[in-house]
Amino acid sequence: MNELLTSINPATGIQIATYNVHNEQQVELALQESVRTFNEWRLLPYSRRAALLKKIAKEIRKEKDSLVTLAAIEMGKPFSQGHYEVEKCAATLEFYAREGAGFLKDEIVKTDARKSYVSFQPLGTVLAIMPWNFPYWQVFRAFAPTVMAGNVMILKHASNVSGCALAIERIILKAGAPKGLLQTLLIPSVRAEQLIDDQRIAAVTLTGSTGAGRKVAAAAGRNLKKVVLELGGSDPYIILADADMDKAIEIAVRGRLVNSGQSCIAAKRFVVHNAVKKEFEKRFTAEMKIATYGDPMEGQYRLGPMARHDLRDELHGQVMRSIALGAKLLCGGFIPDVPGAYYPPTVLTNVKKGMPAYDEELFGPVAAIIEVKNDKEAMRVANDTIYGLGGGIISADIKKATQLAVSELQAGNCYVNDFVHSDPHLPFGGIKQSGYGRELGSYGIREFVNIKTVFIK
Repeated sequence: MNELLTSINPATGIQIATYNVHNEQQVELALQESVRTFNEWRLLPYSRRAALLKKIAKEIRKEKDSLVTLAAIEMGKPFSQGHYEVEKCAATLEFYAREGAGFLKDEIVKTDARKSYVSFQPLGTVLAIMPWNFPYWQVFRAFAPTVMAGNVMILKHASNVSGCALAIERIILKAGAPKGLLQTLLIPSVRAEQLIDDQRIAAVTLTGSTGAGRKVAAAAGRNLKKVVLELGGSDPYIILADADMDKAIEIAVRGRLVNSGQSCIAAKRFVVHNAVKKEFEKRFTAEMKIATYGDPMEGQYRLGPMARHDLRDELHGQVMRSIALGAKLLCGGFIPDVPGAYYPPTVLTNVKKGMPAYDEELFGPVAAIIEVKNDKEAMRVANDTIYGLGGGIISADIKKATQLAVSELQAGNCYVNDFVHSDPHLPFGGIKQSGYGRELGSYGIREFVNIKTVFIK
């Protein structure tokens, strides 16, 4: 009997589809195909690679509505956010089609040689292990720079978005890509290590939990393979005493509720100066209370369900344990009596060190408010975390906020007067237990290349 992967609609709890897991023979054929394709793809000029990326972007836009619907059904993404995600994928493909050749241009270095320079050469097949929360964006932000650099990719996607994973492969092939440029393998996570062990996998990129990152890093390290890890986050947003409160509330609500709160760079801990804490708390809670949630297939809601019931239950447990330790519940904090994996926008205040809401990542629509007395304490609290992915500072004093962001805030992405978001122009990644390596920008395209010194006497 074949092993199956099952997709369940988190808005209804009803099974959508089942997928046969790829067996060992199918995995072997995929690896062979990736080698064949790489040996041809790596020799193509940048102009040919760029032309294909543009065609893929065009096909994505053609199928935008069906892709958005599929994401809504498989992981509960609201339609408006799904449209934004798909468009961002297309724009990123076009960005690397336009800029990739320049990022990888030979760099002349003056030495005592007749000529010496740095050349950027592809590595081979990159294994992409991707999560469910942005089922298209996470894949394409890795795919676009990786294949523009001359590599090929094997995708092991989260099992609950197998339909999205197969749709990605189908669209890339429809655009005219060779069969082995991106291949989706439907396998459980426990089999990913076997792929990393295979000598035909040259490198690995993972977006996922810190726990998954440790396992992948260990396997890659054992095989001495390059790996990029984009892991969890508990992003602090520092509301200074001089913050424009209208702007602070807008940024806080958007930052916390993006993707129904299921984002590694969502705003999670709100570190608020005591001079404005009362006003921020009141207005922020009022906005969170009115944020609507429901089935994306039935209306325009700000939030959909969480992606799985177990994830919802885990989040609720973190809320309850924080309250038991002294946190105060201002809104939300209950499991709705409906079939779907819903959780209402929730605000906790009086949050202290030792509580899950302070120490752990809250991967869902739950906000933690932490009061501080001054800027120095605000930075200490913001940095008092195992994570270091993103963070924001809200202040009317741009010079001071920028200095704090550059010199004090311990994160890979520091935003002043805006919520953290990824942009193909800029490198994206974290420090500490949020991972290492960078995606996007010029740095991202150089992660999976051989930075080769050429010296001619």
